[in-house]
Amino acid sequence: MYQEERLVSILDYLKTHQSMSVNEICAHLHISRDTARRDIVKLTEQGAAIRTHGGIALPDLQNTVLAYRERLQTFSDEKTRIGSTALSFIHEKGHYFFDTSTTVSAMARQLDIETAVYTHSLDIAEILSDRARSTVFLFGGALNKTNRYLFDSESARQLERIRFDCSFLGAAAIAEDGFYYHDKDDAFIKGTAAARSDRTIVLADSKKFTKVSRFKGLGWENVDTLITSERPPAPFMHTLSLYGTELMIAK
Repeated sequence: MYQEERLVSILDYLKTHQSMSVNEICAHLHISRDTARRDIVKLTEQGAAIRTHGGIALPDLQNTVLAYRERLQTFSDEKTRIGSTALSFIHEKGHYFFDTSTTVSAMARQLDIETAVYTHSLDIAEILSDRARSTVFLFGGALNKTNRYLFDSESARQLERIRFDCSFLGAAAIAEDGFYYHDKDDAFIKGTAAARSDRTIVLADSKKFTKVSRFKGLGWENVDTLITSERPPAPFMHTLSLYGTELMIAK
């Protein structure tokens, strides 16, 4: 069987089972482990699948990020409530960092106060450009087209020279050891903003407690307040208590 035929067979299997170990590939196609590994490399290089510990999986098994504007329409009521709750931390003439996040965007849409907002998000900048009372500072850099933010080493240095009253950050996934994101630049930006803020607030809907992502940006010790839509599962309540993180449930 040619490699192209094997790759089609592996993808057909993944459509039903979502993941496949090296041993399963060998048994399914009657090939050696070396051949199986070469097929895995080929599929991951083509972006058709992702590597896992011991095998391969479809990208959506790891909760691949949906297009930003598509996500913006999801859970809109939930995100609006979370964003509204977060506004209580905004004060006149304060200096704040707004993350690239659909929930933070929902917060920005409700902002009506004289304040300075620093962001690397195109969508946050666009939203606040229509609000005369907000002064917006947009960091530059290369455009991440999927999540619509700008980032490079110079913007990172600029971020490290500013002190914020508060940073408002999103999350791709929440785990018992911290807050995770889908790409390393995004995780780095969030960690840096948190370190430069007097208070760090994470805005995340309740589904983030069941998600999985790859890059850790924040530990619980870095987060002062978590604003979410429902009471977290019991293990997270213990973690919140352990690190003294304030929990707010948006109503």
